[in-house]
Amino acid sequence: MKNLLTDIAGVSVGHADDAAIASGVTAIIFDKRAVASIDVRGGGPGTREEALLAPQSAMEAIDAITLSGGSALGLDAAGGVQAWLAERGRGFRVRDAVVPIVPGAICFDLLNGGNKAWGRFPPYRDLGYAAADAAAGDFHLGSVGAGMGATTAGLKGGLGSASAQTDDGVMVAALAVVNAVGSVTVGTGPWFWAAPFEVGSEFGGRGLPPSFTPDMLKIRLKGGPQATAAENTTLVVVVTDAQLTKPQAKRLAMIAQTGMARAIYPVHAPTDGDVVFAAATGAKPIDPQFGLTTLGAVAANTVARAIARGVYAATALPFPGALPSWQDRFG
Repeated sequence: MKNLLTDIAGVSVGHADDAAIASGVTAIIFDKRAVASIDVRGGGPGTREEALLAPQSAMEAIDAITLSGGSALGLDAAGGVQAWLAERGRGFRVRDAVVPIVPGAICFDLLNGGNKAWGRFPPYRDLGYAAADAAAGDFHLGSVGAGMGATTAGLKGGLGSASAQTDDGVMVAALAVVNAVGSVTVGTGPWFWAAPFEVGSEFGGRGLPPSFTPDMLKIRLKGGPQATAAENTTLVVVVTDAQLTKPQAKRLAMIAQTGMARAIYPVHAPTDGDVVFAAATGAKPIDPQFGLTTLGAVAANTVARAIARGVYAATALPFPGALPSWQDRFG
C-alpha cells in the first residue's frame, strides 16, 4: 500500500498546475465506471453535476471526478477531463453517442498572490485535460494540482491522501484538497487535530499536546471577520472497492464527512464549501448495515489523515505575504 487514493485498484490520479497563477487541477480517473454520490455540508460550495449524484437521479455511475482551484471559473476543468475521456470513447452510451460523466468541485484560490490575469478564458479546461493525461498510480502531495493555491487559517494548505483496510479486507482511501476557513493544527503549535488517527508518522508523529489551554481552543479563522463563503473549501474524494448502491454511496459520503470534523476546527462553516464525493468500484461484497457502518467509520478516519497529510506536505507560495507551510514553522 502506498497510502494513496490509488491503492484502490482501477483508480488513477493526475495533477496539472501553473506556478505563475498559483492554481491547478486534480483529476481522479476510474478504469471502469464507478457508482458514486455526494454529500455537501459547507455553506458556500461550488460543484458540477451535483444533482446527477443524488440517489434519486437516474445516472448510476461516473467516469471521473475533477477537483480544481479557480472558484467558479475552475468548473471548466471538468470539461477538459471530459474531452480526454471522449477521445478514448469512454462515457455513458446512448446509442451512437458517448457522454463522459465527470462531476467536479472547486475551491477559491484567487487571492493567493498568483497572476490571475489570464485573458478572456481561464486556463482550467486545459489544465483539466493535462491532469487527466497525467493520471497514474503514483502522485505527489502538498502544493500540487488542485491544492497548489490552497490555504488554511495560519498555514499553507494543500492536497493530501491516505488509505486503509477494514478487518473484512475492504479497501477505502481518501484524497483531500485542504483550503479551509478553520485550522488543521491545535492553537499555534505543531499538533494536528487529526493526531489520534495518525498511522506511523505520516504527518510528523507529534501527537496531541499534553494538555489543552483556552488559547489552544480559541477559534482561528482565515481572514477573520472578512472571510467570505467563496474563499474557503475542503474537497474530499473517498473511494472504496466495496460493492455499493448509489444510496449506500451517499451514506458513505455522509459518514466520511465526520473526518473533516476530526481534522479541521471549526468546520462546515457558512464560509466553507465542504464537499465529500464517495465512489465504489464494486470489487467486494459488503454487509449493507454493519459492514457499511464499519466502512464509513474507517473512511472518516482516513479523511482526517488525508487532510493532515495535505497540510504537512504543503510548501509555501513564493509571493510576498504568503502563508508559511507547516514544514517552514515546525519541520
